[in-house]
Amino acid sequence: MEWIKIAIQIIIAVSIFNVWILRFGKPTSWRGGTAKSMKEEFEAYGLPLWFMKLIGFLKLTLASLLFAGIFLPVLIKPTAIGMAVLMLGAIVMHIKLKDALIKSLPAFAFLVLSLILILA
Repeated sequence: MEWIKIAIQIIIAVSIFNVWILRFGKPTSWRGGTAKSMKEEFEAYGLPLWFMKLIGFLKLTLASLLFAGIFLPVLIKPTAIGMAVLMLGAIVMHIKLKDALIKSLPAFAFLVLSLILILA
């Protein structure tokens, strides 16, 4: 089970870094509404720029802590709880925009993976 937890930590962390660093200003099929960038996505949600920066900081910090949790397992559960809360928020925002259910799939998948880390 330990290697499964490590794999989940890596999957979540790498995905967060991908979205918030590599694909931050690029369109993806998962963006809320018709947004073509992270900034446009938060604008579509009706959220201010400072909130986007806060969420980005929190997600990147939690992703880093998931990596650190490989070596310091005490970090895993509190970090996964934080990530689960943020993913639940992402799902709520997609629902607010009445996005197609498929757009919530990544957030839902990371929510489930975070719950596995919490409960394992």
